[in-house]
Amino acid sequence: MAGGAVVNTSGGKDYPGRLTIFVFFTCVVAATGGLIFGYDIGISGGVTSMNPFLKKFFPEVYNKKQMKGSANQYCKYDNQLLQTFTSSLYLAALVSSFFAATVTRVVGRKWSMFTGGLTFLIGAALNGAAENIAMLIVGRILLGVGVGFANQSVPVYLSEMAPARLRGMLNIGFQLMITIGILAAALINYGTNKIKAGYGWRISLALAAVPAGIITLGSLFLPDTPNSLIERGHPEAARRMLNRIRGSDVDISEEYADLVVASEESKLVQHPWRNILQRKYRPQLTMAIMIPFFQQLTGINVIMFYAPVLFETLGFKGDASLMSAVITGLVNVFATLVSVFTVDRLGRRKLFLQGGSQMLVSQLVVGTLIAVKFGTSGVGEMPKGYAAAVVLFICLYVAGFAWSWGPLGWLVPSEIFPLEIRPAGQSINVSVNMLFTFVIAQAFLTMLCHMKFGLFYFFAGWVVIMTVFIALFLPETKNVPIEEMVLVWKGHWFWRRYIGDADVHVGANNGKGAAIMRA
Repeated sequence: MAGGAVVNTSGGKDYPGRLTIFVFFTCVVAATGGLIFGYDIGISGGVTSMNPFLKKFFPEVYNKKQMKGSANQYCKYDNQLLQTFTSSLYLAALVSSFFAATVTRVVGRKWSMFTGGLTFLIGAALNGAAENIAMLIVGRILLGVGVGFANQSVPVYLSEMAPARLRGMLNIGFQLMITIGILAAALINYGTNKIKAGYGWRISLALAAVPAGIITLGSLFLPDTPNSLIERGHPEAARRMLNRIRGSDVDISEEYADLVVASEESKLVQHPWRNILQRKYRPQLTMAIMIPFFQQLTGINVIMFYAPVLFETLGFKGDASLMSAVITGLVNVFATLVSVFTVDRLGRRKLFLQGGSQMLVSQLVVGTLIAVKFGTSGVGEMPKGYAAAVVLFICLYVAGFAWSWGPLGWLVPSEIFPLEIRPAGQSINVSVNMLFTFVIAQAFLTMLCHMKFGLFYFFAGWVVIMTVFIALFLPETKNVPIEEMVLVWKGHWFWRRYIGDADVHVGANNGKGAAIMRA
């Protein structure tokens, strides 16, 4: 059957090495870079549903929200400036990710993380002290720069530090931290909304400094990856680091030799941004564009950015809407843990396909439930039992995303690029992700106002397209060393036409090349 490739790692390379305590803790510290992204995703929707915040910065939305009775539920938050507050961060992240690629390559992954954390810290302070829209937006832009640097460097760092057979589990630690950040933000919003003096939103925004401080300080203690050390001309330091992360009693000679081969090839590439357009990199470039593009068109940001706003639109009152966001946040964390423990056993493709199917059904049901109660007018009430059903299916949708498109959207692009174009490839991945995150964040409330319940059907249609895309064009990459990933594309029914024999480097074929079987 056409549609993917299976890599038989038992007949190919399986570098020796285990999950050492050192690797585990360095990956946990690096993964905390996901906290800043997750905290921001979770905090913005809660803050924009708080009356004191709206009254101070967005009085037009506040007045519309106070209207009772015949108000159109779909449109009461439709305001371009309010959406700009949320979306400006992601536009800044898009631009900064290109600069982050150079920093990551020239000075190493850890310093890119440090830069991201420090910039995010400054943005958090500015947002917490904001007195006008300008301060809010400038603060959001600084937060975006931090997110751009962290999202560019953390997944690459995790993929390079992890043993091949555990790369999926350790890399998904990044997504797990994102979900923990979202949950923490939902809990904080729920608490600060109860502050009667009306300054709770300041606490919510300022507490972004906590995750920023964690990654800023933590990155100072992180070692460089062997890949980065070799790339920057420190071969002996790279050998020592590889020996340390794989275990002192492990023979690293074969893995080290392959890293050196990959590094030598990368030095021949003078212009990675130009070279990434070459025919032999077509499969990786396609995935780096399409996977983050599809990830945002799952509709997840409808839930994560605007969860409290969405639940309030669906008839939940203030505290109830924030509590519903907490519930979806909990589901998000526990479902991501499912992915952590299954991704290296079940593989990427199975999780993608199962999660896509679950999301499709859930979105169709939610859209239908909303259509029945609010129709096209947006006027109506939602009884408690009915509202509980909506929350249930939204939770099923979040769970499907959290063990598929959520973590795998970061894992797969970070593990498929050869060293010579890896920073450029990851920058493209982050930039496409941030571009469409920006588009959805800027347009969602307006789309909800005009498309009404049809918005859920719109995203469901995209889920169908992306699930078919994965079934046809994504080969299985579990347990494959990054230096041998070219063999996966070489054995795929579609992508093999782009990979010539000369494009498969010697290190991947020196006596033990992986056996590739078309599925």
